[in-house]
Amino acid sequence: MKKFAIAAMLVAAIAVSACAKKKVETANERELTVGLVQRDIKVGMSQADVAEALGSPNIVTKDADEKETWIYDKIASSASYSHSGGYWTLILVGGSWGSGRSETSQKTLTVVIKFDKRGRVDKVTYHATKF
Repeated sequence: MKKFAIAAMLVAAIAVSACAKKKVETANERELTVGLVQRDIKVGMSQADVAEALGSPNIVTKDADEKETWIYDKIASSASYSHSGGYWTLILVGGSWGSGRSETSQKTLTVVIKFDKRGRVDKVTYHATKF
């Protein structure tokens, strides 16, 4: 009986620990923002650390001195539509009215990370727009 109780407690502990796993957010699940770049990317970081923080770049180039440049270029669009209207009636006569409004916006973020010959961050620049 004692062995059964110990085995049951062990199974329960394993079940609880399996359910309590913390989800690790990957770079691809996060939205790339200026704040994220400012907080996480520092001069001297390795390429591996940058890839872990921001994910894979959209563009990779190498200059004549064998220095790599990584470019992250993100575009986000959103659209919304609102409508209001109504209907009225008076015995056999009726009427209705309505109006609507649509709105669209776009955001862009371009991050350029230049690496030195050792593969360490040398310079970080970015450009963000919203219209």
